[in-house]
Amino acid sequence: MPDDEWSLVLPYLTLVREDAPQRQHSLRELFNALRYVVRYGIAWRAMPNDLPPWFTVSQQTQRWLAAKCLDALAHDLRAVLRLKEGKRAEPTAAIIDSRTLRSTPGSRTRAGYDGAKCKRGSKVHVAVDTLGHLLALHVTPANHDDRAEVGRLAEAIQEAINQSVELAYVDQGYTGTRPAGAAGEHGIALEVVKPPEAKRGFVLLPRRWVVERSFD
Repeated sequence: MPDDEWSLVLPYLTLVREDAPQRQHSLRELFNALRYVVRYGIAWRAMPNDLPPWFTVSQQTQRWLAAKCLDALAHDLRAVLRLKEGKRAEPTAAIIDSRTLRSTPGSRTRAGYDGAKCKRGSKVHVAVDTLGHLLALHVTPANHDDRAEVGRLAEAIQEAINQSVELAYVDQGYTGTRPAGAAGEHGIALEVVKPPEAKRGFVLLPRRWVVERSFD
């Protein structure tokens, strides 16, 4: 990680003094190791030997997650990027969608079958702002209905950005009174974005590409 990026990240990761007796590895080494695991999607035990021990990195990551250090970093970075684009720091609109990912042998009972996509695996339910910055996500087996997850996702959105979202754009898979009511309980109105009636076959829905970009 370059020095300028590390100077931004460090205040969010510091839970104890740098010279604390229980610290055997620098925070920068541990965070670089975590980034390596995330970047290449490897198991903890598959970390290269020139990084800190995998169990040390895993334990420190759990401490950061428990203290919501990474949540705070993501929240503030999103606000800075929005202000840079001339937007308000906290969004008032979101985009909700899902994506089904194929299972692996390690998925076991966590996998489900998505009949609409003809895939067995997990489904990622995600919400982003209109610039594509992540607001909330959760993962379920692929057979879970998108509409049934709206309430949980809406609650996570409002918790992440201090109850500022008033509107969420969704596709036709979220049509119905049940998802609208679930979102409404958290102060969010759903607006279903429909393809032009004259179009047939695959149509790139307005705003849909924003969510697709966030998956990459």
